[in-house]
Amino acid sequence: MGETTAALWMRGRGGVLGLVDECLGQPPGTERPVTMLVGPRGSGASETHGVIMGRFGVEHPFAYLNFASGQALLPRHALALIARQLERRLPQYRVLRFPRLTMGLLASDNELRMSSRSEGRRAVRQQLDRFRQEAEAEHGNYLAAFLEVAGGALGAPGGTPAVVAAILGDAARRGGRGLPGRLFSGVPQWFGDHPLVPSRDPWDALLELNMWRHNGTVQEKRLLDRVLFAAFLDDLRHAAERWFTAPSCLVLLDNCHTEQGHLFLDLLTGSRRDAALSGTPCDPMTVVCSSNRWPENWGPSSGDQWPWRLRDPDRVSLADWHRHRPAHDSDDSWWYPLRLRDLTLDEVRTSIELASPRHSGLAPFVHRLTNGLPAAVQQVTEILDRADVPRRSDSEFDLWLRALPGRRLRSARGLPLADVALERLLEGFSAAQRAALVRYSAAGDLAVGSRVLGATVPGSSDEPVFSEVRSRWLLDPERPEPCLHPWLRRLLLWRLAADPDAWTTTHDLLGDHFQAEGREADALYHRLAAHRIDEVVSRLVVRFREWSAADWLDTFNTVTAAPNRLPVDRPALALLGELAPEEPARLITDTLVIRGLVYARWLWSDPLGDPGMRLNNVIAGKYDRLSELRGSDIVALYDEAERYRHWRHPLTAADRW
Repeated sequence: MGETTAALWMRGRGGVLGLVDECLGQPPGTERPVTMLVGPRGSGASETHGVIMGRFGVEHPFAYLNFASGQALLPRHALALIARQLERRLPQYRVLRFPRLTMGLLASDNELRMSSRSEGRRAVRQQLDRFRQEAEAEHGNYLAAFLEVAGGALGAPGGTPAVVAAILGDAARRGGRGLPGRLFSGVPQWFGDHPLVPSRDPWDALLELNMWRHNGTVQEKRLLDRVLFAAFLDDLRHAAERWFTAPSCLVLLDNCHTEQGHLFLDLLTGSRRDAALSGTPCDPMTVVCSSNRWPENWGPSSGDQWPWRLRDPDRVSLADWHRHRPAHDSDDSWWYPLRLRDLTLDEVRTSIELASPRHSGLAPFVHRLTNGLPAAVQQVTEILDRADVPRRSDSEFDLWLRALPGRRLRSARGLPLADVALERLLEGFSAAQRAALVRYSAAGDLAVGSRVLGATVPGSSDEPVFSEVRSRWLLDPERPEPCLHPWLRRLLLWRLAADPDAWTTTHDLLGDHFQAEGREADALYHRLAAHRIDEVVSRLVVRFREWSAADWLDTFNTVTAAPNRLPVDRPALALLGELAPEEPARLITDTLVIRGLVYARWLWSDPLGDPGMRLNNVIAGKYDRLSELRGSDIVALYDEAERYRHWRHPLTAADRW
């Protein structure tokens, strides 16, 4: 189901729409950014492209390219496909034409035959006219010929309204017709005047382009691409100066993390820089692109050497871009990088209401489980729509949810949710890197996990896992330390839990590491994960008697946020009963109450452990009892009891799990 503009706005992407609207409304010559949407796979960048098209595509010339289509999309192919789509006829505007780009492509596509330089000058126009006439006879338009070699990069992304998807396909198939011969008048001279072309004679300049393409060095081929980009942007500038022409056009570039996408954006930002340095007005193109990997031309993925800091898409504007952009003599001056954030609880609720209204009450569970990653929310909602899901009033419903990562997705040929989600998030990772990440997921801090656990498997420390994870935005942006995104870590822990020995070994190693460093809370976190409950309880009891209630609560909450590999075939209350002592206690002590509180909070911390949060009252009651046993300094404990008794879900995930 495609999303409406209103839905996108509520999902935290409205700032992007506002920025595009602002850019499209600027007069020709206004400088506009190359807006880059970044985030992990599943963060909703492609859907955002679709909704942008739905909002602006009917009334503005627009083009969309997918650089991850599987085709080797050369810069010339991409320019031709973009120009072809921008030629779409709109009732209120004159049709855009691209005579300079078309001439440059004509002059370089087919090898020109000549016996001498002078003959080439005389024959070049005749040969170019013949190439053009043959293409127009077969395709109706020279640019349309590129559909045969690169048309796979076209097509509407998810979220695109059907009417706009139809417009997109129609623009590619039935764009502008052939160019009248008079439109080529003066165009060859443009190439003779271009500073990157050595020849000043227009026909010699076109021959130079031809030789660069077919017999040139790598550097000369790159020069040709730069000339073609300059021709395309100059066509847009000249078109904007004519009466009844759209003052701006919209170009959407999806999945620019590919080699072809990087090259295209390098050429685009370089061409804008060259134009700015020469005093040429900016082209009237509003560009929105996306990447789920850190672009190499931004420098190291740590970002320390890059002048930009990722912006929040909720508060973007042209004014914000102008305030933060570097100087014009840098390619970085044209970027505007926006980090797509996860959805808040209210936005998750809205998304579920749009897709499956009967499950909107499960929004808190879905948000706790996925942290609001858009693709994960969609996948979990699909699972909840299965026919075999028990009714929410049924006691079996929570038990059914406990095994949710192992449930199968119809849209993925019946594969388990965890497998499908991990394959999407970790696309391109080697088998060794994936195995390493499964182990490292036991640690909250990825750097600690790789340092402590990397040496436990021969050769694993040589895998550049950390840099790869960071470059794909798979770290949690809300944490100062390098932590995996909560949804990714939860899936990796699910995988690790399938091997009991590996689970215990990794948590024991991490517990030993933190104990040696004197970090007691972190050490107990991993002792609890390894099911060493007696050790954890005894240390918490000692600290309860030594520390203030507030300090003890901080440590307690850290420790009991530990992951678990408890059975998924029994509900939370049954598991709580199994963890209790076999014999009933003759005397209620702080040790007994803290033990029960550890069990309950440990289960509650995991959304899959207590999906319905049925343990809230149990935890509140144990805090009441602990307050009675303490005698003094009890305000923090009573407040904690009230917090669980009258629980309100936060808008963002707060648990460490």
